[in-house]
Amino acid sequence: MRVFIISDMEGVAGITKWNQTDGGHQLYLEARELYTEEINAAARGAFAAGATEVVAMDCHGAGGDYSFNSLLPDKLDERMEFVVQREWTEYTGILEDGCDGALFVGMHAMAGALRGVMNHTVSSENWHSLSFNGQPVGEVGINAALCGAFGCPVLLVTGDDAVCDESRALLGGGLTTVAVKQGLGRYSARHKTPAAARRLIEEAARECLKNPAAVPAYDPGKPCEITVELFSSDHAEQFGHRPDVEVVDGRTVISRGDDWLTAWRQFYLSYSW
Repeated sequence: MRVFIISDMEGVAGITKWNQTDGGHQLYLEARELYTEEINAAARGAFAAGATEVVAMDCHGAGGDYSFNSLLPDKLDERMEFVVQREWTEYTGILEDGCDGALFVGMHAMAGALRGVMNHTVSSENWHSLSFNGQPVGEVGINAALCGAFGCPVLLVTGDDAVCDESRALLGGGLTTVAVKQGLGRYSARHKTPAAARRLIEEAARECLKNPAAVPAYDPGKPCEITVELFSSDHAEQFGHRPDVEVVDGRTVISRGDDWLTAWRQFYLSYSW
């Protein structure tokens, strides 16, 4: 059984502030350990459920050389492997090989989510909203669509209570979720202790992998229209000469494709930060 762990930092127990997630800060060094150990917990659960291959992909953009590189390699469970990628959503190897289930660890809610801890979508500074065929989504939706493009279901989402609610609404009631903290505001939360959070994640990972059919692979629909509302016109201007992306107005762009993966790649992988 192959298992893909996709992770982000903002949804980890004990993390509440940007300085914990931005590379180079003292608090970031401490948060990396919290982050790595929640991934380890998911991996332990996966192996206990019978996984023969577990690959973790860091999807946190911490800035500079820390982007998608926040894991602490020497702290990881030695049975697993991990990916350091150049661009988010770039790596698909384990999905192409045939993956039985994905576990999302440390997720956060979409931009504007009420009481969603550190809520944002892709960029807290540049993106205002995102939708797939008219359905508002956040980063859980992006990662789920990436997995779904290869037929892989998302079986577990961990993070705050807001992202757990968001994920069940998007992916269905069969999804297993673990709320490791309760959001009180964008920068405040009531947390479970790291030890308790890890225990819950390990147990949930083990149990959800017993029934991979509980959640269908997510498909936003075919054809697919991705609409992004940006914060400022200069971010939209770069698409003015792209025939495959429509600039609707000073802040809104639309990418269309026969399927989600086509529409996403022609927009995101050409996006200039």
